[in-house]
Order: sequence, then C-alpha cells, then structure tokens
Amino acid sequence: MSTDSPTGPPRMLPEQIDALRADLAAASYLSATIEQLLGPVAADALQRANPVPADRVLAARDEPAALLLRLFTLGAVVPRAQVEAALPALGLDGAMRLGLVELAPTTDADGAVRALLELAPYSASDDAGQIDWWIASDLSELATGRPLGPEHVLGVGGASLTLARITPRAHVARVLDLGCGGGIQALHASRHAEHVVATDLSERALAVAAFNAALNGIEIELRQGSLLDPVAGEDFDLIVSNPPFVITPRDPAAEATTWTYRDGRRAGDTLLAELVRALPAHLSPGGSAVMLGNWEITDPAEWDAHPRAWLQDAAAEGVDAWVLQREQEDPAQYAETWVRDGGITTRDPDWAPLVGAWLDDFDRRGVEQLGFGYLLLRRPVAAAPRPGVLRTEQAPGTGSGTLAEHLAASLRAMGTLATLDDAALAAARPVRAADVVERRHLTPGQWDPMLIELVQGAGFARSVRVDQQLAATVGALDGTLTLAQVVGAVCALTEAEEETLERVLAAVRELIRTGMVTL
Repeated sequence: MSTDSPTGPPRMLPEQIDALRADLAAASYLSATIEQLLGPVAADALQRANPVPADRVLAARDEPAALLLRLFTLGAVVPRAQVEAALPALGLDGAMRLGLVELAPTTDADGAVRALLELAPYSASDDAGQIDWWIASDLSELATGRPLGPEHVLGVGGASLTLARITPRAHVARVLDLGCGGGIQALHASRHAEHVVATDLSERALAVAAFNAALNGIEIELRQGSLLDPVAGEDFDLIVSNPPFVITPRDPAAEATTWTYRDGRRAGDTLLAELVRALPAHLSPGGSAVMLGNWEITDPAEWDAHPRAWLQDAAAEGVDAWVLQREQEDPAQYAETWVRDGGITTRDPDWAPLVGAWLDDFDRRGVEQLGFGYLLLRRPVAAAPRPGVLRTEQAPGTGSGTLAEHLAASLRAMGTLATLDDAALAAARPVRAADVVERRHLTPGQWDPMLIELVQGAGFARSVRVDQQLAATVGALDGTLTLAQVVGAVCALTEAEEETLERVLAAVRELIRTGMVTL
C-alpha cells in the first residue's frame, strides 16, 4: 500500500515564524474569513472531506486567504508569484526554509509551489475570550490523495474538538497534555494554567507542537516519551489526554494502519487500561483528569465492565471517577471507521484484508460492541480518607451551555455527596438549577397528569420521571428552607406517607449528581 511519507517537520526559525504570523494576520487567514469565502455549502462539504465545492468556489477568488487555503489545505499547486504576493514578509524563500512548501515540477517558466504541511486557521472561544490561531499538521489524504504515513501528525479533528469542549477551564498551576500530537490541547491549557507540560512518543509530533506554539506566541514545555514516563514522580492540577486509544489488531495484515497518533501498540484496550490505572498517582489534591477512550464490550448488558475494572484501584484510593459512554459501534462499524480514518477506501485492495484482520481480532476476544466516551477523574481536596465514587452511565443527549462546566460541577458534586449522610443532606439547603423545568403530560380534558418529568436544559438535557411529591419538593428548593423542611411542608399539603423523606432524599441525591439541583 502506498502511503504518504512525511517530509521533515517544520523548522524553528524565530525570524521566519514572526514573518509568517504577520503575513497570515495581514491576509486575514482566519476561520471566519474562510467560512465567508466558501459559503455554507462548500464549507460543510469540506468538513466531510469533499473538496470539490471548495475548489469550484476558490478558483474564482484571488484574495490571499483563498490562495493560502488552496495551497495549505486543498493541496493545490499554485504559481510562485501568487505565493510571493500572499506571503510578502516571509517570501517563498522563508516558507521553504520553514519547511512549509517546496517548488513543484511545472512547465510554467515562473515556477509553481506546493505545500509540504497543512496550515489551517482555528477559532474558538473560552472564558478568556476569542481564540484565533493557526495550526500546522501533516497534509491530509484530501490534499495528497494517498493514505496517511505511520508518523502522520493530525490537525484539529473531531476528537480534539470534543476533548477541548469537555475540559474545565478554571485557573490552575500545572497542566499535563498527555499524547499532545500537534499541541492543540496544550495551547488551550496555556490560557488558564501557569505552566503546561506536553508529552508525546512521536518526535515529529513534538516538533509540530513546538512550531504551533511558537507561531501563536505561546510557551509550553515539551517532553518526549511513552505515556506517563516523561513525568514520573510529578503531579498536576489538570491532565488532559486524547491518547492513542484505537483498538488495532496485532496482525501483519494490519501493520499498514499502525499510525503512531492513534495506535498504542497494545492488544485490545490494554493501553487505556494501563493509562487509567496510572493516572491517579499524578493528580494533585483537587486535581482532575479528562480523557477520551474506547473500550471493548463482551457482554452488552455490562457495557462498563472494562472501565469499572480499570478504576477499582483508584476508587479504593479515594479518587472519584465518572465514565460516560457517548456511543457504541459493532465490530464491523468500528473496523470501517478506523480503516477509512487512514485514508483507505472500499476501492483499495487493502480494504478487505484490513477489515478482516479487525474482525478476526475481535472474534478472538469475544467482543460484541465497542464503546466510546469520556473518562473523568478527580482527587478530592480533603485529606480525610474515604472511598472514591465510581459512576458509569450511558450519557443521553447534549443540552445548551458549556459541557465542560457541567461535567466539572457534577464531578465535584459526586465527591461532596460522598461526605454527606442523609441527616446532613436533610439539613442542607439545596437549590433547583435555573435550567430545570417541569413538563406534565395529561389526557385531554383531565386534571391529573399521567406523567411528570423534570427536564434539564443544559448539560446532557436529562429528563427524569417524578411523582407529585418530588416535583413539588424540587419546585420549592430555592435555598430558603432546609430539604427536610421542604419535604415536611409538601407532605403536609399532599398527605404523603411518612417514608416520603427517605425516598425524596435518595432522588435528590441523584438530581444533585446530575446538576439538576445544586448544593
């Protein structure tokens, strides 16, 4: 199978990097500009790796941003003079010295240029404001027309965006980006951390991350090594990781798909198991870890068997953990997803043997489904020992608001509840979250509802079925009265049974865990 063989990584030449930054800014090579140039149809198609609409739109545009997008993302060969005009401070010679472009074979007397690396605008926002960066990575198969090489360094993909969205952004002292790739998580962390350490096994990935940090004027510390080896004996306030979790068969037929960025070179999901078991030792008091992962499911009725086993020791050490499964795939779907991820299609002769190698590998271990989701850990601040809370659930949909804040608050609430017995909870003054509303279902013409639900607007948009007493209790939780006082008043009004308090306490605990009620 012919794969993309990367050229050298981008070079750290401060003067040329400063010139490149100035040129990109002057060209308004920003996400907003690109979206405006392309329009919604071409922009959406490009997100699906379909470049045809974008090529058609950009062919008629002569703005510098359009030229840079064609060159650095679509893999177009462009005239030398146009590159010089789009990068006046850096110049073609400077771009070649940085390792971004090379001269392309052409019959044009003036010469032509092609990109050696992708350079894409990236935009986001956080508590510190708007983000507009430029991110270098290896050229995708969209630009090269070939499968990816084994040392390929990804740009900002779907998994990277997901991890960035679920990572808490409270100010902390030390952050670790484990398996940093091109460095996007480390760049985000630099906005709310005093010091950021980013590690990766790939020397090429670290070179790209260093270039991205320099291009965007950000300081991070880079270290090479496997998993947690580069930070032995150190702890952090926040650990973020999009590790090489893809479950890949250890089979010669699959060697063509052992990309460093996604394959930890372990059988099954053992790399993730190893990492999750080792992470708690690197969390400072009050520190948390946020990561993505895949796990194998041999019994669909116990989808969480593997992550539960990995986290038992952490719970015994007093570390709280929360596993959220967002989706499942069967073995065939999983194999198709990751064979395609490497740029191999059903038309390639390698497709059938690769998919077959994946299916054989899963058959050997009796794998029926593959789970994907988030793994969150938190070491409590308090020194008093207690067992950690281990919660696993299949997450529902996604509501409005910031998911990172919801996850962090819910993880803290899990730990807080572990310190409160029923008497303490009854004496607390919880408050219904502002985004929770009540929904009643009635038969037309009837007064009594068939079904009452509490519905969460933010977070995971949860819907919880409740009875009249619990609905009335939650509706009255404004922090004025204790929970016991509210339940007592509701019982007096509804002539409820004496055991209502015990039942309501258990239900309110769950509502607090999910952020529908706050302490």
